Amino acid sequence: MKKLSDRQNVNPGPHNAGAPRLSDIAYERILESLFERKVPVGAFISQNELSAIVDVPVAPLRDALRVLEAEGILTIHPRSGIQFIRPGLELTRSTYQFRSIVERAAVRVFAEEADENITNALEVRHSRLLRRIERDGIGPEQLLEMDALELDLHGHIIQALRNPLIDSAYRRMHNYLRLLRLERKVTAPIIMRTLKEHLDILEACATRNADAAEKALQAHFQAAMQRNLGLV
Repeated sequence: MKKLSDRQNVNPGPHNAGAPRLSDIAYERILESLFERKVPVGAFISQNELSAIVDVPVAPLRDALRVLEAEGILTIHPRSGIQFIRPGLELTRSTYQFRSIVERAAVRVFAEEADENITNALEVRHSRLLRRIERDGIGPEQLLEMDALELDLHGHIIQALRNPLIDSAYRRMHNYLRLLRLERKVTAPIIMRTLKEHLDILEACATRNADAAEKALQAHFQAAMQRNLGLV
């Protein structure tokens, strides 16, 4: 599996050029351990146990934990341990509410201004993956490509706003989204529905129809939230 730093730029604070700080490394490794299920969702664990899992000394680990607590990923209980968040209805609702508010504005800009080479390439990749899953079902390669397409499509949409504050907030939000997906059952029909919803968005963007793009995005989010809640 690709490391978190290969998929997105996460950094809990300002950093100097050169070697990363140990607290930054701890931040990434804690998230990796959670997303790769080395630490179970909702786990209660001591700082020493977590330090051993992520192979980072306790002092920089504490700095990273404070950042992750501020971001809502965990709760620090003094002299007791660390409680990782367990996804539920409230986190699901809040995550998709945030995405809807930000991306509905962004997708209108993306539809009107996006480079055709980007939208065409995304459409080709989605269509290819859809055909592969229809033919072969899902496996590790297909799941990795699906994750990459999620990041690339929604990342390009957000980048259309050219707002570094929104970029930063959206990266943090994406951690919540990945948490929600940890407890979601993934099947070929579910991924195929997601791909088709993405293609509806891209089709609207290809015709420079901002209204249709926003409508397709909102339909995608409503369906995705229902999937994360296990309603469909």
